[in-house]
Amino acid sequence: MSLRSYGIIVAAFFTVSIAYAVRYGYGMLLPGMLDSLKITKTEAGIISAAYFCAYTVFSPVLGVLSDRFNVRLLLTFFPALLAVGAFLMAYVTTVRDAALVFALAGVGHAACWAPVVALVQQWVGDRYRGTALAVATMGSGVGIAAWSLWLPIVVERSSYRMGWMQMGIFGFFVAALNFFLIRNPDRGLSATTIDSPARRLNPTPTYLQLLVSRNLWLVGMSYACIGFSVLVPFTFLSVYAMQELSLSYGIATRLFTIIAVAGLVGKLVLGILSDRFGRVLVMMLCGLLLGSGCWGLFHLDGLPGKYFCVTLVGIGFGAVWPLYAAAAIDFFPISLAGSVIGLWTVFLGVGSILSPILCGWTIDRYGTFSWAFDLGCAIALLSAVFLIPLRAEAGMLQRNQEKAIV
Repeated sequence: MSLRSYGIIVAAFFTVSIAYAVRYGYGMLLPGMLDSLKITKTEAGIISAAYFCAYTVFSPVLGVLSDRFNVRLLLTFFPALLAVGAFLMAYVTTVRDAALVFALAGVGHAACWAPVVALVQQWVGDRYRGTALAVATMGSGVGIAAWSLWLPIVVERSSYRMGWMQMGIFGFFVAALNFFLIRNPDRGLSATTIDSPARRLNPTPTYLQLLVSRNLWLVGMSYACIGFSVLVPFTFLSVYAMQELSLSYGIATRLFTIIAVAGLVGKLVLGILSDRFGRVLVMMLCGLLLGSGCWGLFHLDGLPGKYFCVTLVGIGFGAVWPLYAAAAIDFFPISLAGSVIGLWTVFLGVGSILSPILCGWTIDRYGTFSWAFDLGCAIALLSAVFLIPLRAEAGMLQRNQEKAIV
Protein backbone atom coordinates (compact mmCIF):
# COMPACT_ATOMS: atom_id res chain seq x y z
CA MET A 1 0.00 0.00 0.00
CA SER A 2 1.10 3.61 -0.62
CA LEU A 3 1.89 6.16 2.07
CA ARG A 4 -1.33 7.97 1.17
CA SER A 5 -3.28 4.76 1.80
CA TYR A 6 -1.92 4.63 5.34
CA GLY A 7 -2.90 8.27 5.83
CA ILE A 8 -6.45 7.45 4.68
CA ILE A 9 -6.63 4.59 7.18
CA VAL A 10 -5.44 6.88 10.01
CA ALA A 11 -8.05 9.50 9.13
CA ALA A 12 -10.72 6.79 8.92
CA PHE A 13 -9.66 5.46 12.33
CA PHE A 14 -10.13 8.80 14.08
CA THR A 15 -13.32 9.65 12.18
CA VAL A 16 -14.97 6.40 13.17
CA SER A 17 -13.60 6.83 16.70
CA ILE A 18 -15.34 10.13 17.44
CA ALA A 19 -18.50 9.13 15.56
CA TYR A 20 -19.02 6.02 17.67
CA ALA A 21 -17.92 7.80 20.85
CA VAL A 22 -20.74 10.32 20.38
CA ARG A 23 -23.18 7.69 19.17
CA TYR A 24 -22.74 5.36 22.13
CA GLY A 25 -21.51 7.93 24.62
CA TYR A 26 -25.18 8.77 24.97
CA GLY A 27 -25.75 5.51 26.82
CA MET A 28 -22.80 6.24 29.11
CA LEU A 29 -24.07 9.72 29.97
CA LEU A 30 -27.75 8.72 30.14
CA PRO A 31 -27.89 8.11 33.94
CA GLY A 32 -26.98 11.75 34.57
CA MET A 33 -29.40 12.97 31.91
CA LEU A 34 -32.28 10.98 33.40
CA ASP A 35 -31.83 12.76 36.72
CA SER A 36 -31.07 16.21 35.32
CA LEU A 37 -33.75 16.37 32.62
CA LYS A 38 -36.32 14.32 34.60
CA ILE A 39 -37.15 12.05 31.66
CA THR A 40 -38.55 8.53 31.37
CA LYS A 41 -36.86 5.60 29.63
CA THR A 42 -39.26 6.04 26.69
CA GLU A 43 -38.28 9.70 26.34
CA ALA A 44 -34.62 8.68 26.55
CA GLY A 45 -35.32 6.27 23.70
CA ILE A 46 -36.93 9.06 21.67
CA ILE A 47 -33.78 11.21 22.01
CA SER A 48 -31.66 8.30 20.81
CA ALA A 49 -34.10 7.58 17.98
CA ALA A 50 -33.87 11.21 16.81
CA TYR A 51 -30.16 10.70 16.24
CA PHE A 52 -30.76 7.59 14.15
CA CYS A 53 -33.64 9.18 12.22
CA ALA A 54 -31.29 11.89 10.97
CA TYR A 55 -28.51 9.36 10.46
CA THR A 56 -30.81 7.11 8.43
CA VAL A 57 -32.19 9.88 6.21
CA PHE A 58 -28.80 11.35 5.34
CA SER A 59 -26.69 8.17 5.09
CA PRO A 60 -27.87 7.06 1.61
CA VAL A 61 -27.56 10.63 0.33
CA LEU A 62 -24.00 10.94 1.57
CA GLY A 63 -23.22 7.44 0.37
CA VAL A 64 -24.16 8.47 -3.17
CA LEU A 65 -22.33 11.81 -2.86
CA SER A 66 -19.18 10.01 -1.75
CA ASP A 67 -19.16 8.14 -5.09
CA ARG A 68 -19.55 11.37 -7.08
CA PHE A 69 -18.44 14.36 -4.98
CA ASN A 70 -15.36 15.69 -3.18
CA VAL A 71 -15.06 13.20 -0.32
CA ARG A 72 -12.33 15.28 1.35
CA LEU A 73 -14.79 18.15 1.87
CA LEU A 74 -17.54 15.78 3.00
CA LEU A 75 -15.27 14.25 5.65
CA THR A 76 -14.24 17.67 6.88
CA PHE A 77 -17.64 19.37 7.07
CA PHE A 78 -19.80 16.58 8.47
CA PRO A 79 -17.50 15.48 11.33
CA ALA A 80 -17.46 19.17 12.30
CA LEU A 81 -21.27 19.08 12.27
CA LEU A 82 -21.15 15.99 14.49
CA ALA A 83 -18.89 17.93 16.86
CA VAL A 84 -21.34 20.85 16.99
CA GLY A 85 -24.20 18.50 17.91
CA ALA A 86 -22.17 16.80 20.64
CA PHE A 87 -21.04 20.12 22.09
CA LEU A 88 -24.58 21.53 22.17
CA MET A 89 -25.85 18.45 24.04
CA ALA A 90 -24.18 20.01 27.08
CA TYR A 91 -26.73 22.83 27.05
CA VAL A 92 -30.08 21.11 26.40
CA THR A 93 -32.76 21.35 29.09
CA THR A 94 -35.78 19.60 27.51
CA VAL A 95 -36.49 16.39 25.62
CA ARG A 96 -37.34 18.38 22.50
CA ASP A 97 -34.09 20.33 22.57
CA ALA A 98 -32.07 17.17 23.22
CA ALA A 99 -33.76 15.35 20.33
CA LEU A 100 -33.12 18.22 17.90
CA VAL A 101 -29.48 18.67 18.91
CA PHE A 102 -28.74 14.95 18.93
CA ALA A 103 -30.36 14.70 15.49
CA LEU A 104 -27.85 17.31 14.30
CA ALA A 105 -25.08 15.03 15.54
CA GLY A 106 -26.75 12.19 13.64
CA VAL A 107 -26.57 14.18 10.40
CA GLY A 108 -22.85 14.61 10.98
CA HIS A 109 -22.36 10.91 11.69
CA ALA A 110 -24.03 10.02 8.40
CA ALA A 111 -20.78 10.90 6.62
CA CYS A 112 -18.61 9.05 9.14
CA TRP A 113 -19.38 5.55 7.94
CA ALA A 114 -20.41 4.86 4.33
CA PRO A 115 -18.07 7.47 2.74
CA VAL A 116 -15.25 6.45 5.10
CA VAL A 117 -15.33 2.71 4.47
CA ALA A 118 -15.90 3.25 0.74
CA LEU A 119 -12.84 5.50 0.61
CA VAL A 120 -10.68 2.94 2.41
CA GLN A 121 -11.76 0.23 -0.03
CA GLN A 122 -10.91 2.45 -2.99
CA TRP A 123 -7.36 2.91 -1.70
CA VAL A 124 -6.72 -0.73 -0.64
CA GLY A 125 -6.66 -3.87 -2.81
CA ASP A 126 -8.92 -6.89 -2.40
CA ARG A 127 -6.28 -9.09 -0.79
CA TYR A 128 -6.05 -6.78 2.25
CA ARG A 129 -9.53 -5.26 2.17
CA GLY A 130 -11.00 -7.10 5.16
CA THR A 131 -7.88 -6.51 7.23
CA ALA A 132 -7.61 -2.82 6.27
CA LEU A 133 -11.25 -2.20 7.11
CA ALA A 134 -10.83 -4.01 10.41
CA VAL A 135 -7.88 -1.78 11.32
CA ALA A 136 -9.56 1.44 10.15
CA THR A 137 -12.79 0.70 11.98
CA MET A 138 -10.93 -0.26 15.14
CA GLY A 139 -11.52 3.40 15.87
CA SER A 140 -15.01 2.54 17.05
CA GLY A 141 -13.70 0.20 19.74
CA VAL A 142 -10.85 2.48 20.74
CA GLY A 143 -13.17 5.47 20.90
CA ILE A 144 -15.73 3.69 23.04
CA ALA A 145 -13.06 2.23 25.33
CA ALA A 146 -11.23 5.52 25.80
CA TRP A 147 -14.35 7.55 26.51
CA SER A 148 -15.83 4.87 28.78
CA LEU A 149 -12.72 5.26 30.93
CA TRP A 150 -12.59 9.04 30.72
CA LEU A 151 -16.26 10.02 31.02
CA PRO A 152 -16.76 8.64 34.58
CA ILE A 153 -13.85 10.80 35.71
CA VAL A 154 -15.30 13.85 34.00
CA VAL A 155 -18.80 13.22 35.36
CA GLU A 156 -17.60 12.67 38.92
CA ARG A 157 -15.44 15.80 38.88
CA SER A 158 -17.86 17.99 36.95
CA SER A 159 -21.05 16.75 35.24
CA TYR A 160 -22.31 14.82 32.25
CA ARG A 161 -22.51 18.15 30.41
CA MET A 162 -18.74 18.48 30.48
CA GLY A 163 -18.50 15.03 28.93
CA TRP A 164 -20.53 16.20 25.94
CA MET A 165 -18.42 19.34 25.62
CA GLN A 166 -15.17 17.40 25.54
CA MET A 167 -16.43 14.96 22.91
CA GLY A 168 -17.46 17.94 20.80
CA ILE A 169 -14.02 19.53 21.07
CA PHE A 170 -12.35 16.28 20.01
CA GLY A 171 -14.71 16.13 17.05
CA PHE A 172 -13.41 19.49 15.78
CA PHE A 173 -9.88 18.10 15.98
CA VAL A 174 -10.87 15.11 13.83
CA ALA A 175 -12.48 17.36 11.21
CA ALA A 176 -9.21 19.31 10.90
CA LEU A 177 -7.21 16.07 10.69
CA ASN A 178 -9.37 14.84 7.82
CA PHE A 179 -8.79 18.05 5.89
CA PHE A 180 -5.03 17.46 5.94
CA LEU A 181 -4.88 13.66 5.48
CA ILE A 182 -7.71 12.75 3.10
CA ARG A 183 -7.40 12.88 -0.67
CA ASN A 184 -9.96 11.89 -3.27
CA PRO A 185 -9.35 8.59 -5.11
CA ASP A 186 -8.65 8.51 -8.82
CA ARG A 187 -12.10 7.65 -10.23
CA GLY A 188 -10.50 6.23 -13.34
CA LEU A 189 -8.55 3.60 -11.44
CA SER A 190 -9.62 0.75 -9.21
CA ALA A 191 -7.74 -0.72 -6.30
CA THR A 192 -9.62 -3.93 -6.86
CA THR A 193 -7.91 -6.72 -8.72
CA ILE A 194 -10.32 -9.61 -8.34
CA ASP A 195 -13.07 -10.16 -10.86
CA SER A 196 -15.95 -11.20 -8.60
CA PRO A 197 -19.15 -12.73 -10.03
CA ALA A 198 -21.11 -9.64 -8.97
CA ARG A 199 -18.81 -7.29 -10.90
CA ARG A 200 -18.56 -9.52 -13.96
CA LEU A 201 -22.29 -10.14 -14.38
CA ASN A 202 -23.44 -6.59 -13.67
CA PRO A 203 -20.51 -4.17 -13.86
CA THR A 204 -22.54 -0.95 -13.92
CA PRO A 205 -25.96 -1.40 -12.27
CA THR A 206 -28.16 1.65 -11.96
CA TYR A 207 -29.44 2.93 -8.62
CA LEU A 208 -32.86 1.45 -9.44
CA GLN A 209 -31.28 -1.96 -10.07
CA LEU A 210 -29.64 -1.75 -6.67
CA LEU A 211 -32.98 -1.07 -5.02
CA VAL A 212 -34.52 -4.28 -6.41
CA SER A 213 -31.47 -6.45 -5.82
CA ARG A 214 -32.15 -9.59 -3.76
CA ASN A 215 -28.72 -9.43 -2.17
CA LEU A 216 -29.16 -5.82 -1.11
CA TRP A 217 -32.45 -6.60 0.65
CA LEU A 218 -31.25 -9.76 2.39
CA VAL A 219 -28.13 -8.11 3.77
CA GLY A 220 -30.14 -4.97 4.53
CA MET A 221 -32.72 -6.85 6.60
CA SER A 222 -29.92 -8.58 8.48
CA TYR A 223 -28.30 -5.20 9.09
CA ALA A 224 -31.59 -3.81 10.44
CA CYS A 225 -31.72 -6.64 12.97
CA ILE A 226 -28.13 -5.95 13.98
CA GLY A 227 -28.97 -2.28 14.50
CA PHE A 228 -31.89 -3.21 16.76
CA SER A 229 -29.96 -5.66 18.92
CA VAL A 230 -26.84 -3.50 19.33
CA LEU A 231 -28.86 -0.53 20.61
CA VAL A 232 -30.31 -2.54 23.50
CA PRO A 233 -27.10 -2.76 25.54
CA PHE A 234 -25.62 0.46 24.19
CA THR A 235 -28.64 2.51 25.27
CA PHE A 236 -29.69 0.89 28.53
CA LEU A 237 -26.73 -1.12 29.84
CA SER A 238 -25.43 1.52 32.28
CA VAL A 239 -28.93 2.30 33.57
CA TYR A 240 -29.66 -1.43 33.96
CA ALA A 241 -26.38 -1.97 35.82
CA MET A 242 -27.12 0.86 38.24
CA GLN A 243 -30.83 0.32 38.82
CA GLU A 244 -31.14 -3.50 38.80
CA LEU A 245 -27.60 -4.67 39.61
CA SER A 246 -26.94 -1.83 42.09
CA LEU A 247 -23.52 -1.09 40.59
CA SER A 248 -21.86 2.31 40.90
CA TYR A 249 -21.76 4.64 37.90
CA GLY A 250 -18.03 4.04 37.47
CA ILE A 251 -18.40 0.26 37.37
CA ALA A 252 -21.47 0.49 35.12
CA THR A 253 -19.57 2.49 32.50
CA ARG A 254 -16.65 0.06 32.73
CA LEU A 255 -18.95 -2.49 31.09
CA PHE A 256 -18.64 -0.39 27.94
CA THR A 257 -14.87 -0.67 28.27
CA ILE A 258 -15.17 -4.47 28.21
CA ILE A 259 -17.39 -4.26 25.12
CA ALA A 260 -14.94 -1.97 23.38
CA VAL A 261 -11.84 -4.03 24.16
CA ALA A 262 -13.60 -7.24 23.13
CA GLY A 263 -14.72 -5.39 20.01
CA LEU A 264 -11.12 -4.69 19.06
CA VAL A 265 -10.35 -8.39 19.33
CA GLY A 266 -13.43 -9.20 17.28
CA LYS A 267 -12.48 -6.75 14.54
CA LEU A 268 -9.00 -8.13 14.10
CA VAL A 269 -9.68 -11.84 14.55
CA LEU A 270 -13.03 -12.11 12.79
CA GLY A 271 -12.02 -9.56 10.14
CA ILE A 272 -8.99 -11.63 9.19
CA LEU A 273 -10.98 -14.89 9.34
CA SER A 274 -13.57 -13.39 6.99
CA ASP A 275 -10.87 -13.00 4.34
CA ARG A 276 -10.18 -16.73 4.66
CA PHE A 277 -13.59 -18.30 5.28
CA GLY A 278 -15.95 -15.77 3.71
CA ARG A 279 -17.77 -12.69 4.90
CA VAL A 280 -21.28 -14.14 5.17
CA LEU A 281 -20.37 -17.01 7.48
CA VAL A 282 -18.59 -14.69 9.93
CA MET A 283 -21.43 -12.14 9.72
CA MET A 284 -23.82 -14.90 10.83
CA LEU A 285 -21.49 -15.70 13.71
CA CYS A 286 -21.66 -12.05 14.80
CA GLY A 287 -25.44 -12.30 15.06
CA LEU A 288 -25.17 -15.41 17.21
CA LEU A 289 -22.64 -13.73 19.51
CA LEU A 290 -24.80 -10.62 19.93
CA GLY A 291 -27.92 -12.67 20.60
CA SER A 292 -26.23 -14.88 23.18
CA GLY A 293 -24.74 -11.88 24.92
CA CYS A 294 -28.03 -9.98 25.12
CA TRP A 295 -29.84 -13.00 26.56
CA GLY A 296 -27.19 -13.71 29.17
CA LEU A 297 -26.89 -10.09 30.32
CA PHE A 298 -30.25 -10.36 32.02
CA HIS A 299 -30.64 -14.09 32.68
CA LEU A 300 -27.20 -15.15 33.94
CA ASP A 301 -26.56 -14.50 37.62
CA GLY A 302 -23.40 -13.07 39.13
CA LEU A 303 -20.95 -10.48 37.84
CA PRO A 304 -18.63 -13.05 36.15
CA GLY A 305 -21.56 -14.18 34.00
CA LYS A 306 -22.42 -10.58 33.15
CA TYR A 307 -18.81 -9.85 32.20
CA PHE A 308 -18.73 -12.93 29.97
CA CYS A 309 -21.91 -11.88 28.17
CA VAL A 310 -20.67 -8.32 27.76
CA THR A 311 -17.56 -9.81 26.14
CA LEU A 312 -19.70 -11.81 23.69
CA VAL A 313 -21.60 -8.65 22.77
CA GLY A 314 -18.31 -6.82 22.25
CA ILE A 315 -16.79 -9.44 19.95
CA GLY A 316 -19.89 -9.55 17.77
CA PHE A 317 -20.34 -5.78 17.85
CA GLY A 318 -16.74 -5.04 16.95
CA ALA A 319 -16.58 -7.25 13.90
CA VAL A 320 -19.99 -6.59 12.44
CA TRP A 321 -19.34 -3.11 10.99
CA PRO A 322 -16.26 -3.83 8.83
CA LEU A 323 -17.74 -7.16 7.74
CA TYR A 324 -20.97 -5.65 6.42
CA ALA A 325 -18.98 -2.88 4.75
CA ALA A 326 -16.61 -5.36 3.08
CA ALA A 327 -19.58 -7.41 1.89
CA ALA A 328 -20.65 -4.49 -0.31
CA ILE A 329 -17.69 -5.14 -2.61
CA ASP A 330 -18.30 -8.89 -2.49
CA PHE A 331 -21.68 -8.49 -4.17
CA PHE A 332 -21.53 -5.14 -6.00
CA PRO A 333 -19.04 -3.09 -8.10
CA ILE A 334 -16.51 -1.06 -6.14
CA SER A 335 -17.65 2.13 -7.89
CA LEU A 336 -20.98 1.83 -6.07
CA ALA A 337 -19.57 0.97 -2.64
CA GLY A 338 -20.72 4.22 -1.06
CA SER A 339 -24.21 3.89 -2.52
CA VAL A 340 -24.63 0.29 -1.39
CA ILE A 341 -23.35 0.92 2.12
CA GLY A 342 -25.51 4.03 2.32
CA LEU A 343 -28.61 2.03 1.39
CA TRP A 344 -27.75 -0.67 3.91
CA THR A 345 -27.37 2.06 6.51
CA VAL A 346 -31.04 2.93 5.95
CA PHE A 347 -31.93 -0.59 7.09
CA LEU A 348 -29.54 -0.23 10.03
CA GLY A 349 -31.18 3.05 10.93
CA VAL A 350 -34.70 1.58 10.94
CA GLY A 351 -33.62 -1.03 13.49
CA SER A 352 -31.72 1.58 15.48
CA ILE A 353 -34.76 3.90 15.57
CA LEU A 354 -37.20 1.22 16.70
CA SER A 355 -34.95 -0.36 19.34
CA PRO A 356 -34.54 2.41 21.96
CA ILE A 357 -38.17 3.52 21.75
CA LEU A 358 -39.69 0.03 21.91
CA CYS A 359 -37.27 -1.24 24.54
CA GLY A 360 -37.59 1.94 26.59
CA TRP A 361 -41.37 1.55 26.53
CA THR A 362 -41.19 -2.08 27.73
CA ILE A 363 -38.96 -0.99 30.64
CA ASP A 364 -41.38 1.78 31.67
CA ARG A 365 -44.44 -0.44 31.13
CA TYR A 366 -43.28 -3.61 32.93
CA GLY A 367 -40.71 -2.20 35.33
CA THR A 368 -38.02 -4.64 34.20
CA PHE A 369 -35.28 -4.81 31.58
CA SER A 370 -36.11 -8.44 30.73
CA TRP A 371 -38.21 -7.75 27.63
CA ALA A 372 -35.61 -5.37 26.23
CA PHE A 373 -32.72 -7.84 26.42
CA ASP A 374 -34.87 -10.76 25.24
CA LEU A 375 -35.93 -8.75 22.18
CA GLY A 376 -32.28 -7.94 21.53
CA CYS A 377 -31.48 -11.65 21.62
CA ALA A 378 -34.29 -12.79 19.32
CA ILE A 379 -33.70 -10.14 16.68
CA ALA A 380 -29.94 -10.69 16.68
CA LEU A 381 -30.55 -14.36 15.88
CA LEU A 382 -32.94 -13.29 13.13
CA SER A 383 -30.08 -11.32 11.53
CA ALA A 384 -28.27 -14.62 10.89
CA VAL A 385 -31.39 -16.19 9.37
CA PHE A 386 -31.60 -13.52 6.66
CA LEU A 387 -28.06 -14.37 5.54
CA ILE A 388 -28.67 -18.11 5.08
CA PRO A 389 -29.80 -17.77 1.40
CA LEU A 390 -26.51 -15.99 0.59
CA ARG A 391 -24.25 -18.81 1.77
CA ALA A 392 -24.15 -20.59 -1.62
CA GLU A 393 -23.31 -17.43 -3.56
CA ALA A 394 -20.74 -16.44 -0.95
CA GLY A 395 -19.06 -19.82 -1.32
CA MET A 396 -18.81 -19.40 -5.08
CA LEU A 397 -17.33 -15.92 -4.60
CA GLN A 398 -14.74 -17.24 -2.15
CA ARG A 399 -13.60 -19.94 -4.56
CA ASN A 400 -13.37 -17.37 -7.35
CA GLN A 401 -11.21 -15.10 -5.20
CA GLU A 402 -8.86 -17.91 -4.23
CA LYS A 403 -8.33 -18.84 -7.90
CA ALA A 404 -7.69 -15.16 -8.77
CA ILE A 405 -5.08 -14.82 -6.02
CA VAL A 406 -3.30 -18.02 -7.09
